[in-house]
Amino acid sequence: MYNIDQLNAKFGIEGELIFTKPENNLIFLNISNKHADAEVCLYGAHLTSFRPHNTEEILWMSPKSSFEQGKPIRGGIPVCFPWFGPHKTDQEKPQHGFGRLMDWEVTETATGTEDETLLKLQLCSSAATKVYWPYDFCATLTVIVGKTLEVNLKVSNLSSIPFEYSCALHSYFNLSGIGNISISGLQGANYHNQLEPGEFIQESPKIEIQKAETRHYHNTETTCIIEDTWFKRKIRVAKAGSKITTVWNPGKETCAIIGDLPDDGYLTFVCIEAVNAFDDIIILAPGESHTTQAIIGLEE
Repeated sequence: MYNIDQLNAKFGIEGELIFTKPENNLIFLNISNKHADAEVCLYGAHLTSFRPHNTEEILWMSPKSSFEQGKPIRGGIPVCFPWFGPHKTDQEKPQHGFGRLMDWEVTETATGTEDETLLKLQLCSSAATKVYWPYDFCATLTVIVGKTLEVNLKVSNLSSIPFEYSCALHSYFNLSGIGNISISGLQGANYHNQLEPGEFIQESPKIEIQKAETRHYHNTETTCIIEDTWFKRKIRVAKAGSKITTVWNPGKETCAIIGDLPDDGYLTFVCIEAVNAFDDIIILAPGESHTTQAIIGLEE
């Protein structure tokens, strides 16, 4: 792992990209270009901010989030890998996998032809990862900050045998208030809700969050739109390589018992996640790769 001076010398871009270490020795990367400002923590390859210059912050971060080794960061875009939710057979293993609990290596930074900023981070198999998962792999997170925020998680099987994994780009979106928003794009999709038994169909064209929701929409690759009437904006959430879209808000009761969320946190965020899980688990033969992508921006 490079230190701050080495990172800035090798990967910094003057006036555009700089590495800093503001909290508990975690290294952050700050991007500022003509389109937007963004921040990424190398611990967990975690996007913590994306703010186009003409709007409010798009990603939501918990003011009670831990920024320390061994604990996940709450908010932004956590990378869930190589499993989504609890481990299938070992409840002692970390929720949502180990990818968000490890430092990722910077492998590339660049300025694009339209003044967007590119960043590549990598987490490959090691003795530390094999404590949790026995396979040889390499995961690359490519982030492009421009008019939109593009996030690509590419996983490659470097083992001599097949393996399967699940993952998510677990995006938290900043809202003026949960009562001011609606989500469109999922009409007609089948979903199951972890909080209610049974299978459902999204019949109405818009979702309004009026209680705790953990909805997993199946066999859908459609784009979602978050319309926020108070902020007077529409956030466009597109994806590829994922057939599950998860919509999550913990609601009042659950929010109150999650230690790294403020009691009223549920009022100002909603998660819309690009997920590979359930009936969309990824199976890779040796040498194969799969990419899960989210593209986030404002609807013009």
